[in-house]
Amino acid sequence: MRTSTSKKPASLRDFIDREAKRLGFDGVAVAAPDSIPLAPERLAAFVAEGQHGSMQWIAETAARRGNPSALWPDVRSIVMLAMNYGPGSDPRAALANRDRGAISVYAQNRDYHDVIKGRLKELAGKIAARSGADVKVFVDTAPVMEKPLAEAAGLGWQGKHTNLVSREFGSWLFLGSIFTTAELAVDAPEEDHCGTCRACLDICPTDAFPTAYRLDARRCISYLTIENKGPIPREFRAAIGNRIYGCDDCLAVCPWNKFAQVASEAKLVARDELKQPPLGELLTIDDARFRTLFAGSPVKRIGRDRFLRNVLIAAGNSGDLSLSALCRRLLDDASPLVRGAAVWALSQLLPEAAFAALTAECAAGEPDDDVRAEWSIVTGPPASAGAAA
Repeated sequence: MRTSTSKKPASLRDFIDREAKRLGFDGVAVAAPDSIPLAPERLAAFVAEGQHGSMQWIAETAARRGNPSALWPDVRSIVMLAMNYGPGSDPRAALANRDRGAISVYAQNRDYHDVIKGRLKELAGKIAARSGADVKVFVDTAPVMEKPLAEAAGLGWQGKHTNLVSREFGSWLFLGSIFTTAELAVDAPEEDHCGTCRACLDICPTDAFPTAYRLDARRCISYLTIENKGPIPREFRAAIGNRIYGCDDCLAVCPWNKFAQVASEAKLVARDELKQPPLGELLTIDDARFRTLFAGSPVKRIGRDRFLRNVLIAAGNSGDLSLSALCRRLLDDASPLVRGAAVWALSQLLPEAAFAALTAECAAGEPDDDVRAEWSIVTGPPASAGAAA
């Protein structure tokens, strides 16, 4: 008589864990829809104080953003997924190369929305097929507070820089979520392990953290170079240095990164040409070349004009007088945003007398009020500084 060797069928949760790992996710955990009860109040305070800047969609979707059940009343479980994008070296080293642009680590790869969303949809489809439950997939652009939910699910904790920190992956995790009507056992939340450390707060070049665990986006370099559509406020321009898209300082300095793992560049579709591109090359970029260079990259979303604004700020901070001729050409650019940034860059690069002569030549013919204001307000560096450069 043969003994049965049949095994108990794997649970839905076991199935989700296995499939998530197969699809390249480095972390998977489950939270309940009501697991972030403090989120609505904190979000309301953030918006009331104007710390969301010009990101009006945050205010407009606050009710749904702070309460997953308001976003989808039928949700019963939230599967949180994480993917590691840890760099192979400290990205702050790029800040020393002032003649090259520093692009945030995540944007040196294929757009993470594209990398993650397809895999989330595949996993969600398998969950639906196996359980009969309904599913919805969200990645970043939806009104979902992914970081509090990831903390509630146990993937990590929100550090003092407000980003998720993991004991296994440091501060380098992409997040996505699958909302489902399936009833799944939830995971225990992660505890805060920041302790007395305030490295992320102290390193911020623009003092964007009024207190621990609170961010004023209006002062954040990532916001200023990505979300901000207008001129970069003068008070932050020098602090931006050569950061032309985002900022990694508060992430990179986190002590928990000592446990972080280097991500697979093949999985993330790394773009070597986006690691410290020369400012001189970027200053010549037109719209067609911009679209080609940044195809499949999150950088493409800000458009050529905003990107060139950032590059010009970096050029002005470079101290490289050889870039002044390229900046000078951009005084004739069709975009007032670009022209205004070019004025500031030249004010920083040229000797005082040379910039005064340029002002006399060009300022009166400028049709845009904001650009004329740049000509009238900026002042050049001492003549010795420009000559030394």
